[in-house]
Amino acid sequence: MVRYTVPPEHAPQVDAAIEQLFAAVRRQQPAGIRYWYGRLADGATYVALLELDEGVDNPLLALPEARQFQAELRRYVAAPPPEPVTVLGSYRSA
Repeated sequence: MVRYTVPPEHAPQVDAAIEQLFAAVRRQQPAGIRYWYGRLADGATYVALLELDEGVDNPLLALPEARQFQAELRRYVAAPPPEPVTVLGSYRSA
């Protein structure tokens, strides 16, 4: 999970970059992942979740649009430090 905040005036650019990224993900249809992005009510804080099935390498690393998205984000926010998360419960319907 990643959480970051951008200056509010840059939220429209970040929203557009997320839309482009997800268009590319839908075109590629990588197997074995669950990928989710959301914006909080303040309009400038974003949360992303990437879940990989057991044994699946992150296919986003090979996606040019994902690298472009990361470069776009660097214009607005410093890279957040990775933090481990202990999953206490999870459910995904088929």
